[in-house]
Amino acid sequence: MPETSPLLFVLHVAGAAALLIWAVRLVRTGVERGWAVPLRRLLRQSGNNRFAAALAGTAAAVGLQSSTAVAVLTANFVAAGTLATASGLAILLGADLGSAIVVRILLTRADWLVPVILLAGVALFLKSQSREWRMAGRVLIGLALIFVSLTMIRTATEPLSDSRAVAAAMSYLGRDPVTAFVIGALFAWGVLSSVAAVLFFVTLAAQGILPVSAAAALVLGANLGGSVTAFMLTPRTSTGARRAVVSNLVLRGGGAVATLLAFSAFAPSLDRLGSGPAQQVINLHLVFNFAVVILALPLVGPMLALASRWVREPAETPGLARTSALDSAALADPNRALACAARELLQMGEAVEAMLRSVIGLYATWSDGVADAIRAKETEIDNMHISIKLYLAKLQRNLKDEDVSDRALELADMAVNLETAGNAIADTMLGLAQRLDRNGTVFSDTGWREIRDFHDRVLANVQAGLNVLMTLNPDAARALVEEKDRVRDLEQALQRSHLDRLKMGLSESIETSNVHQETLRALKQVNSAITMIAYPILEETGDLLSSRLNRART
Repeated sequence: MPETSPLLFVLHVAGAAALLIWAVRLVRTGVERGWAVPLRRLLRQSGNNRFAAALAGTAAAVGLQSSTAVAVLTANFVAAGTLATASGLAILLGADLGSAIVVRILLTRADWLVPVILLAGVALFLKSQSREWRMAGRVLIGLALIFVSLTMIRTATEPLSDSRAVAAAMSYLGRDPVTAFVIGALFAWGVLSSVAAVLFFVTLAAQGILPVSAAAALVLGANLGGSVTAFMLTPRTSTGARRAVVSNLVLRGGGAVATLLAFSAFAPSLDRLGSGPAQQVINLHLVFNFAVVILALPLVGPMLALASRWVREPAETPGLARTSALDSAALADPNRALACAARELLQMGEAVEAMLRSVIGLYATWSDGVADAIRAKETEIDNMHISIKLYLAKLQRNLKDEDVSDRALELADMAVNLETAGNAIADTMLGLAQRLDRNGTVFSDTGWREIRDFHDRVLANVQAGLNVLMTLNPDAARALVEEKDRVRDLEQALQRSHLDRLKMGLSESIETSNVHQETLRALKQVNSAITMIAYPILEETGDLLSSRLNRART
């Protein structure tokens, strides 16, 4: 590439950086879609021990290639009451180390491996019928593209090594670590991935473009930027979850600032961390995150106590009443009226998700306040259901457009299904949880673990159903319907497992037998109701036969 073509150079570097960011996201979404349930189970079941929680966070971040994604999942568990805040913070600390390990793995150069991975990935994605194998192909494609993007960055930046202007700018960053630190933090925050940011910086250091001191400051800044990203993506979660995220921000971000100040004051040599600039910088990144985990785990309790002073329980203030999306003035414009109905449906779905997220905690510890809130939410859902049906009925009067009429009927059916899901939670599950409390009984350890795992799987499907409702994406709709079969099979397997425990005469299983079985059925009913959201979309694309998914389509 000619040195006299700055525009072409910028395009090459920008394109390579964009491919890197997208490839990292491709791997993460592939893991999320293929193995979200096992990962969620791993995180939640590690809550009994801080060190186990940190290891689980590390493993999850390696799989997802993102500590931010782990932070969002963990915040949801803490908000639902299925994970202690201290364990959540331990998971976040481990996830930070996991993201550093990912960078170290991805910087291993194996050019011969790229075409092999790419071929295998494309073959799996195009030829496999199983969702897990298709997602494995997606992950392999993403990994191959990460290696390709790093090669593109190396090629595009080669001319910079001979540029005096660039050398002067990079040399300045080496002398001004604070500026480099701020740039690194802003870049990681801007691309929403500390992994992509660190990969980019280390690659520039390997090319001899960035001095080691500048690259080290940039990487430390990326650690702060990654923590800020997690903080900004969890603004409306529970108080406990926000305390865990804020504590992680202080520990990791504060540790990065402290390390930068130490480097500025003492200017230590990084020669012991590796033979070359790239090795030194990436090993610094690893050592820093490992040190944060080791030093911070014993301080989880005091750190959360300190965070409780910054993140307080919200004061009881009069809130604004919910505003219905059903605008009567929009009835004159059918398409606009349908959009209003879809918005109201989305609010119904969010209410169902909130109920499902909260009800599981009542099985362990009964709370009249939470129960009353669930009942109030169910009444709100019933009212929304009636309002949507009446609104769509008004729309269909004197309506000649069959497409609009069909869409109105689809939305009305979705409202019925969401209302059914709400009833299953408020009427059935709430009553079962109250029965446990009144009788003073508890599930066996195995039974309670099965209930929580099954609840978590259904909750993930509810969230996926809301995404389908919002995006109308056929691929997401197909995945949701495929999951319905898995949930049905899993519910049957759990029922058999419960019966086996009854045969063994376990007292806890006998006392809670009806509650256990009816809870599983209620959760399956919620899942089935949410899955119905996807059916109209698949009928339009031809992916749905009269009785099941069309397996011939991919």
